[in-house]
Amino acid sequence: MTIKPSLDRRIQTLFPVALASLLVLGTARLVLDSLKSNQSSIFRVYGRQEGGEYKKPVLVLPKDRFEKGCDVFEGQWVWDNVSHPLYTEESCPYLVKQTTCQRNGRPDSFYQDWRWQPHACKLPRFDPLKLLDILRGKRLMFIGDSVQRGQFESMVCMVQSVIPDGKKSFQRIPPMKIFKAEEYNASIEYYWAPFIVESISDHATNHTVLKRLVDLDSIAKHGKSWEGVDVLVFESYVWWMYKPSINATHGSTDDIQEYNVTTAYKLALETWAKWLESNINSIKQKVFFMSMSPTHLWSWEWRPGSDENCFNESYPIEGPYWGTGSNLQIMKIVDDILRESKINVTFLNITQLSEYRKDGHTTIYGERKGKLLTKEQRSDPKKFADCIHWCLPGVPDAWNEILYAYLLQNHQNFM
Repeated sequence: MTIKPSLDRRIQTLFPVALASLLVLGTARLVLDSLKSNQSSIFRVYGRQEGGEYKKPVLVLPKDRFEKGCDVFEGQWVWDNVSHPLYTEESCPYLVKQTTCQRNGRPDSFYQDWRWQPHACKLPRFDPLKLLDILRGKRLMFIGDSVQRGQFESMVCMVQSVIPDGKKSFQRIPPMKIFKAEEYNASIEYYWAPFIVESISDHATNHTVLKRLVDLDSIAKHGKSWEGVDVLVFESYVWWMYKPSINATHGSTDDIQEYNVTTAYKLALETWAKWLESNINSIKQKVFFMSMSPTHLWSWEWRPGSDENCFNESYPIEGPYWGTGSNLQIMKIVDDILRESKINVTFLNITQLSEYRKDGHTTIYGERKGKLLTKEQRSDPKKFADCIHWCLPGVPDAWNEILYAYLLQNHQNFM
């Protein structure tokens, strides 16, 4: 005999189903309301197109990443006048006269056509649109001296050509320069801080390496401009190395003492590391530190018996080479500080690959004290050639290709 369930029994059976349905509908409504209000975490990450249409999130494919374990800093320069240079002086209006060697009269352009090739893997082909997608709604800031400013200009030139006129802007707000890609709500910025910590050389234009006074434990003034920046790229070297000693304070600003440069550099980086620990959110922010950019002041180092400098060099150095201008003690200090840091800092060790590029400097085709060299000065390259700064397009583009590869490497696809 079959017994029909009672009415109460039916209600009890249907109640969980009805409740679940209400919860699903309620959740869906909350999601839709969130999307409409622009407060969705999806939009906070990827943004929203004008008019409310969804933006397609950037997708980094396996081919965009270099193989794990590959040392991208071990390799060689290969001639590649097909894919390089990535831009030209004419195509980029943001280059300063200090870097436009062709426009300033350099007769050869071979230095533009070399591509850095790691031994054990390939760097991803630079894609400015993909970089802009990664930087959507973000800030990328380069911090350091005029060498770092060259890397900033290089990165701006590498991306700006794909952005339509009227959708990009460039501002000079000393000590900063700011390039904005309006449709991406992204910015590439530069901040002048030759010692990273504070000094009397912090004015963007009124400064001289001849008079150096560094506050080794002061960084707060600079740090206010770095707070909340999504990608920070630091560099500091050349200004430290003008002389083996430097005037500095540590503690009282009235107590000026003469420090050995390596001691002062270590104290400055310790101050910087403490700032990172107090101000960086490793989940939301990425921090990079560039190793020293080498100089090529003495040709006898790569051509024994000669007594010149980097002037009139047209090809990279082949084989093992390390110039005396790159201080191994400084390298060790940086390594020690980064190992001890509680904040993850990616060290971009561009020194060795740049050591080979004696041909890439501005020499007599740049500026000195804000002015192009005179005819008389150019006739004396042994005295006036600049073997510190780099022509653009040129070597700093490779630094940025490596930086781009690391940004791809660290990018998390939205699933």
